[in-house]
Amino acid sequence: MDNYQTLTDAATALMMAYGGKLLLAVVVLLGGWWMIGKALYFLDRALAKSQAEKTLRRFLHSFTTILLKGVLLVIVASMIGVETASLIALLGAAGLAVGLALQGSLANFAGGVLILFFKPFKAGDEIEAQGYRGVVEEIQIFNTILKTRDNEVVVIPNGILSNGCLKNIFSEPTRRVDMTFGISYEDDILKAKQVIRQVLDADPKVLDTPAADIFVSAHGDSSINLLVRPWCETKDFWEVYFGTMENLKLAFDREGITIPFPQRDVHIKTGRHQG
Repeated sequence: MDNYQTLTDAATALMMAYGGKLLLAVVVLLGGWWMIGKALYFLDRALAKSQAEKTLRRFLHSFTTILLKGVLLVIVASMIGVETASLIALLGAAGLAVGLALQGSLANFAGGVLILFFKPFKAGDEIEAQGYRGVVEEIQIFNTILKTRDNEVVVIPNGILSNGCLKNIFSEPTRRVDMTFGISYEDDILKAKQVIRQVLDADPKVLDTPAADIFVSAHGDSSINLLVRPWCETKDFWEVYFGTMENLKLAFDREGITIPFPQRDVHIKTGRHQG
């Protein structure tokens, strides 16, 4: 009976000393949890309106959730008398150790955040970087996934991708298609330019504005080189390139315009051997 009374007195004393703090801590925990939920809701709406990448939105949502809830738990722990200074120091030391062990991964992580935030390219763009060229399939937090035109998958770490040079090939709605064609020195340059113009005008994928440029670009060893630069929509680039290559060869053949190719004349001299 005495032990029971002692335990009861001790429990009563603890409730008197810490009951108010515990109750207040529970109220702060529940209220803070609700406020964090509301803050995350407004954050998601703001990111959706800004048309941020889905990967960036998910990352910011997760990061903000962990950060706010971590701060809330530390506040609640300090309210009920838990010594938080040593806990924060311990967490800081652990974070430093993890950071040193994962330097490369953290660099890729930071690179992924920069790519998703500043958007030098997006999913669906064709880029050339680190010696690879392909369409961006997915931008992850640590890596970017490319698919090449021969259907190979390339994984490039975001750290080197965000710090290196890259070419976003298909980011603009229109592109200029640069091609060079050679004609012989005996052919009529004006006629050749007229044939080229007719071939380009007959292709519906070649844009009228801006108009295609056709210039004499060089006097080669065996040919007059004509620089041909039509414009097209970005999605039609390769169709215009290969189509013009084929159609112009056929048109030159019909019009009797020669496309020269390297050739060498060999002269053999014969003579009597005198001895």
